[in-house]
Amino acid sequence: MPWHVLTGAPGSGKTAILRQLEQDGFAVVEEAATDVIALAQACGQVEPWACPGFADRIVALQRRREQAAAERGQQTVFLDRSVICTLALSRFLGHPVSPLLAGEVDRAVAERRYGGAVFFVRGLGFVTTTAARRISQEDAAAFEKVHEETYRELGFRLVEVGAAPLADRARVVKRAAGMAPGLV
Repeated sequence: MPWHVLTGAPGSGKTAILRQLEQDGFAVVEEAATDVIALAQACGQVEPWACPGFADRIVALQRRREQAAAERGQQTVFLDRSVICTLALSRFLGHPVSPLLAGEVDRAVAERRYGGAVFFVRGLGFVTTTAARRISQEDAAAFEKVHEETYRELGFRLVEVGAAPLADRARVVKRAAGMAPGLV
């Protein structure tokens, strides 16, 4: 089953592309970090990314979501981020890499879980702040660079998805993922 990861800086439009792919009939796996942040904030943690175990909570939720998608047996699945993104996040935040995160990254790479390429969604030149996304454009650009370096270091080829209207970006993803011309 092909697993296709969409990655890039916060606010680059990954989730909008994912929503379009879902509307086009493809299976999707939601980003775990945003939901981990939202739940922690609802429980009173103002900056959950500064709390111990933050990355491990993301890894655990991501793993459950990926396992659920695998159990459903869908032909093609698009993921809004992956465990490799959690490694990039830990590096960006200056957090040590936990044994759980390291093990999950090693497994994903060894299994070639995400294939050899990921869709690298480039920033749009601005970041819209949300409760879970409190990052400046400057920091988003730095975070984008950490993502790019992390994926390349682990041997992934990046498929560029540049700034463009949503329909064009989704079309780039579907074509590069080998979707039949009738679906593009």
